[in-house]
Amino acid sequence: MSSPRIVFAVFPDFQILDLTGPHEVFTQAGELTGGVVIDTVAAVPGPVPASGGLAVSPTLTTDEFDRACAPVDTLIAVGGEGVHPACEDGPFVDWFARTARRARRTASVCSGAFLLGAAGLLDGRRAVTHWARCAQLAERYPRVTVDPDPIFVRDGELWTSAGITAGMDLALAMTEADHGPEVSRRIARRLVMFVQRPGGQAQFSAQLAAQRPDRAPLRELLDWIADHPDADLGVPALAGRVAMSERNFTRVFRTETGRTPASYVESVRIEAAKRLLETTAATLDAVARSCGFGTVETLHRSFKRTLHVTPGEYRRRFSPHLVPA
Repeated sequence: MSSPRIVFAVFPDFQILDLTGPHEVFTQAGELTGGVVIDTVAAVPGPVPASGGLAVSPTLTTDEFDRACAPVDTLIAVGGEGVHPACEDGPFVDWFARTARRARRTASVCSGAFLLGAAGLLDGRRAVTHWARCAQLAERYPRVTVDPDPIFVRDGELWTSAGITAGMDLALAMTEADHGPEVSRRIARRLVMFVQRPGGQAQFSAQLAAQRPDRAPLRELLDWIADHPDADLGVPALAGRVAMSERNFTRVFRTETGRTPASYVESVRIEAAKRLLETTAATLDAVARSCGFGTVETLHRSFKRTLHVTPGEYRRRFSPHLVPA
C-alpha cells in the first residue's frame, strides 16, 4: 500500500508558517505511522519567495504534478499576502480545482481560504480564515457561510483554518481523524504543542479578546482571574485585590479592557469549562464547580446564551470520545 500524499499549493509571498507548521505535523505522523509523501507544488519552478525573506524550492510545478498523475490524499492551500494575486492566476486556480476533485480532502491554512473560494470549493460550505480576513472572505464569496470564531472548521472533507499556527491544529485534527487520538497526542508532545485545540475553540482567549490594560495591577489581575476561575470573582472581591473602590474599579476595568467585570469573568469561566469538556471526562457538576459556575444549571445557562449549545452538546461535538456510551 502506497503512502498517503499530502500536497501543499504555494505561490510567491506566501506565509512560511502556513507551510512549515502543518508540514512538520504530517512529517511526524509519517514517522509514527509508516510513511507519508509530501509535495510542495507551485505554478513555476522555484525558489518561491515567502514571508520574512525566506524562499522554498517546490518539489514539483503544477505541470510536472499533472504529468505524474499521482494519487492525492490531502490538498492544502497556504495563505499569505500573495494569495490574492494567486487567485487571479487562472491556470493556477484551475489546477487547484482539478486537483481538489481527485483529492480525498481539501484544506486551507489562514487566508488560503481565498484560493479555495476562487476555485469554487467553498460555495454552500461553512468556512473560517484569519480573524482579520473573515469579513473580506464573506464579501468576496457571498455563497460561503463564514464563521469567524473557530480555529478550524470541518465541513465534510473540506477543512479550513484560522491564522497561521491554527494550521498545525488543523493538521493534528486530520492526523487524529486518520490515525486516532494517541498518535496526535504523541505528535503534540514531540512538538511541545497544546494537546490539540479542538476546532470549536475560539480564535481569541478572553485575555486576547479584551484590551490589555495599561495599569500593571489590572494586567496582573487578569492573569490571576485566568488561573482562579473557581474563586470569588465578584466586583467587591476583585476591587479589593487591586485596592480600589467598587465604583472606581468597575469604571476603570471597563475603560481599560472594553469589558465589564462580569462579562470578562464569564468568558474566562466558559473557556475553562470548554477546556475541561474537551480534554477530560469530568462530570458536568464537577466542571461547573471547578470553573466557578457553582451549579450545572448556571453552567448550562451561560453556554446556551454565549455558545448556543449546552455543555453536553459541546462535549459531544468536540470530544465525542469523552462522551459516555
